[in-house]
Amino acid sequence: MSKKTIIAAAAVVVVAVGAFVGRSYMTPESAPEAVAPPMVRISQPAKGDIELFRSMTGTIEPADSVYVIPKAAGEITAVYVKTGDYVEEGQLLCEIDTKQVDSARLQLEAAEISLKDAKTNLDRMRVLYGSGDISAQAYEQVESGAKSAQIQYDSAKLAYDYQMEFSSITATISGKIESSSMEVHDMASQSNPLCVISSEGTKIVNFAVTEAILDNIKEGDMIRIEKSGSEYMGTVTEVSTMVDPATGLFKVKASVGDGSALANGSSVKLYVTSDKADGVMTIPVDSVYYDNGNPYVYTFDNGTVHKTDVETGISDSEKMEIISGLTADDFVITTWSPELYEGAPAVLEAAGEAQENVQETAAE
Repeated sequence: MSKKTIIAAAAVVVVAVGAFVGRSYMTPESAPEAVAPPMVRISQPAKGDIELFRSMTGTIEPADSVYVIPKAAGEITAVYVKTGDYVEEGQLLCEIDTKQVDSARLQLEAAEISLKDAKTNLDRMRVLYGSGDISAQAYEQVESGAKSAQIQYDSAKLAYDYQMEFSSITATISGKIESSSMEVHDMASQSNPLCVISSEGTKIVNFAVTEAILDNIKEGDMIRIEKSGSEYMGTVTEVSTMVDPATGLFKVKASVGDGSALANGSSVKLYVTSDKADGVMTIPVDSVYYDNGNPYVYTFDNGTVHKTDVETGISDSEKMEIISGLTADDFVITTWSPELYEGAPAVLEAAGEAQENVQETAAE
């Protein structure tokens, strides 16, 4: 057999094999299968409330705090309490030698003697006046002297009582002594407090907010407070409408009724409302997508997917506020699939209330 004949036979074989392979790839068994429509879940927009919180730091203070300051300077001669003690209103805290108590006492004793002599003389003159032995003018002079002695005694007694009050320092409120500088033989002055007494029970938390948050805070609002793993509830009692020039913020106070375990001066974490929307249309937040920053959703209508642009408001971890673009009768697709696009076919994943509504709408 010649070389040309061999080459021709080989070519025929190659063509035959190619034809066979081509026919095998064109068989119906290897034809691409049609892609099934995506299965989706749906829900209808609902009315709801959305409230956003912002965390910040506050400082705990007593609801009532008193700085005990002496009314007169002097040496502290006795101390009856210490820091951390609980005291009752009117309880004696310390005594101060004001160096004026002795002087006031001497003046009181002198006035007391003068008053006693004046009363004795008045009693004697009264008898003489009654018997006609002295004139009315003389009796009136003695009576006036007795009245003057009484006034002098009352004045001396008042001065002595004041000095005793100045030297005996008592608690003006019931509570806990937070700090004390009282030591025996120390000098007390009117410029330095002897101690600080804080009332027990209700506490105050002070914090500051921006102008944007201020619009969402009013007296009576509840706030949540966290400290060392424990939670407390507070009630806003005071909202300042004047900005603090030092911080540029607005001061707010809230009372904590069960905050006895919170140490005065300690810092706490609290949560206040930063934004809220009541009674608005909401949908699941995960069903909202964005195209170049523009929000949209997929809706379901008789087995067809539609891409619907929406205008959104605030959102939390579960709900998104819808301002426009949807109605309460729309069916929003809440599941994601890469086959979702405008005009795509889709089938419902499971029967439910939303699907029943769709079927009822189709039947109508």
